[in-house]
Amino acid sequence: MADASFKDVPELFEVDLTESLTSRTESLSTFRELGPPDLVHVLKSTGRSGQRDLGSYHYVSGVDASSSASLAAYINSLTYNIEDDSGWFSKGTSWKVKSGCYCCFNAFSRVDVRVDVKIPGGVQAYAVDLRGERHEATPDIWQETFLSAILRAILYSDDPTYWLEAYRKLDPITTPEGELRFLQAAEALFLKGWQVGSDPEIQVATVVSNHLTAAIMKYFGDSGRYQYAANLFEKILAREPEVASLLAKSYLGMNEEVKAVQIMATAIKQTPQSYTLLHVQCDFLRAKGKYDWALKLARQAVNCAPSEFVTWEKLTDIYIDLGQYENALLTLNSCPMFTYNGRDAHRNLTPARVHLPPKGAIVDILPERVKTEDDEADPALLRLPAPGLRGTWARAYSLLTRLVSQIGWDELLKTRSSVFVMEEEYRMQKAHTDTRPAGDKVIHEDGSVSSPLRGDSLQGHKAERADDDASTRGVASPTQSAPDEDGHAAANDTDSETLANADGLPTIRISTESAREKAAQEKEQAANGHEDAKENGVKGIAGDAIGKPIQAAENSQDGEGVQAASQEPFSFSNKRLCERWLDNLFMVLYEDLRVWTIFRAEVAHFKTQHVAYRKTGLEWEILGDLGLRLHHKEEAKEAYQRCLDTPRYSYKPWSKLLDTYAEEGDIQRTLQVAVRVAAYQWGEYAEMTYPTQIARCFFKLGQIHGHAKISYSLLSMGLPDPVLKIMESYLHYGTTFKVEGYDF
Repeated sequence: MADASFKDVPELFEVDLTESLTSRTESLSTFRELGPPDLVHVLKSTGRSGQRDLGSYHYVSGVDASSSASLAAYINSLTYNIEDDSGWFSKGTSWKVKSGCYCCFNAFSRVDVRVDVKIPGGVQAYAVDLRGERHEATPDIWQETFLSAILRAILYSDDPTYWLEAYRKLDPITTPEGELRFLQAAEALFLKGWQVGSDPEIQVATVVSNHLTAAIMKYFGDSGRYQYAANLFEKILAREPEVASLLAKSYLGMNEEVKAVQIMATAIKQTPQSYTLLHVQCDFLRAKGKYDWALKLARQAVNCAPSEFVTWEKLTDIYIDLGQYENALLTLNSCPMFTYNGRDAHRNLTPARVHLPPKGAIVDILPERVKTEDDEADPALLRLPAPGLRGTWARAYSLLTRLVSQIGWDELLKTRSSVFVMEEEYRMQKAHTDTRPAGDKVIHEDGSVSSPLRGDSLQGHKAERADDDASTRGVASPTQSAPDEDGHAAANDTDSETLANADGLPTIRISTESAREKAAQEKEQAANGHEDAKENGVKGIAGDAIGKPIQAAENSQDGEGVQAASQEPFSFSNKRLCERWLDNLFMVLYEDLRVWTIFRAEVAHFKTQHVAYRKTGLEWEILGDLGLRLHHKEEAKEAYQRCLDTPRYSYKPWSKLLDTYAEEGDIQRTLQVAVRVAAYQWGEYAEMTYPTQIARCFFKLGQIHGHAKISYSLLSMGLPDPVLKIMESYLHYGTTFKVEGYDF
């Protein structure tokens, strides 16, 4: 049945005809924001009476969805893409596209626009609402559909977390005329932008914080052509004063600082409660080193939008800039966290057959896509919880890692215990209040003080303090995972086993040699009667100098911890209760630091022994990610480079190194890595030039060195013609749209 397949378009063959269309119709009500990529369904037939028709489908983004004609043209192009396996002497069974259906979700009106194409025959366009009912596709609906398709193509273009099988990505905008149509549609629908949703870190989408504005800033920002975005925002400013924040950001991107400051000064008088405008001013002042001034604005932004995560995040960042780490922790603890909602996606159907044809000569340089021993890793590395964090949880964790990178783990624990109520302190205070006379005061969680009424029973007081007890127990009990009902899921996407108690923590076995040495040391310690339970105890070959973030006085064998705690002056009035999600993040950070410390100690140990240090490709990749999370860029780069020495099919290390080399300004290495990244992208049917990671890195280098130098460097690499053509397409985009550096 190979001759029923397309030559270079991926396909998923259906078990039951049109099941993909039925599934999409049933899923329409679950699409919350931009919707999933477009679905293209085709029916193929041989024209013979006894032969059963075949149904197949694939996903696509970047197709012009401005009219039924443009979508029908895409389906028509597939008719020339079908494989022809007929021989010289005998005419084989020839499959032809009998009909097709193109589905494109309109994120503004929440309808699915569909175009049915009969070959030969006519074209029928209609809209399907969330209930599955058909409606006429009006010109307004077509304009909204056109813009929705472009927004998906821009925002899904290089999102590493969004993956679909048989997903084809094409260039959404290929000419200046197409870009002009995009700008006209964006201007017409700008005030409806909040309807398409926003990033998961934004709780309430607004006119200036939504997917439409994010796509505009990404599209023009990645190529440094902010002047077009500024022109658009200038037109809208008269109707919507809040757009001043985006206009000022565009002028700052153009290095027109004086004009940006004038706009911000005028706008703050009109819209003093705009937190986005205050944030643009904050970022400008931070770039100038005026952190004290930025702090006042960040505080005002929190007052303007106290329910938004990003305002508290900005304030925490500035406290870290100023070195006010206690305030930073308290502010982080106040961040409102909300449940992560990922991108809209189709329901997964089990296909009868999957057809993924090789895409051109460039994919020949990739390793075989088969599972090898390099795809295996130590369970302790695989169970690290941090990679599973998403949305506000991931952003809060990055603030925590920034804190620990500046002051160190021990100092972070001291800061934590000085601002938050630890379990031992709470137990002591509770024991004290339990033995109080009847007329004693009761100190509540919020710091308020009240006297118990006569006749209140002890049981009543116990029930009243139950919530406080639960909150502080979360400070010290890593065995408790985050609650599900309120969305505070720091462990929502993580393995709860990694938040186990001290005895149950997963131990990373770096190598067999280190395991033997560790076993010998543990046996020796047991013989000497020592326990490996000190807060800053030594583990393994190097010493795990990472103290566990708990006040475990109840577990200490001697009474020193209790005595020290009892001597400290303590009052609830100057401490807060740590939110459980933040306490869980401390445990996640502890896991990361513990594994990283053991890894670096192993590296140092093997170097002194002059022994080669070996790990699998997947382990190197995980350690590279870990290094980036903990802000150890050089060590992370080294781990990714070691990962490339293994014959493993993986896109991530090449992608991370591409960003690293581009940031360093290393043209030769950037180009070498970019060829591999392009191969991986084409292998996944991402046939687009812009906006992509490669284009962004090329344009960043082009602003300094010029596109001519990049082009000559590509020529000197002696690449095969098909590969060279793909790599030069990124520079061709720069010439077409006059990206900075294209003319030198």
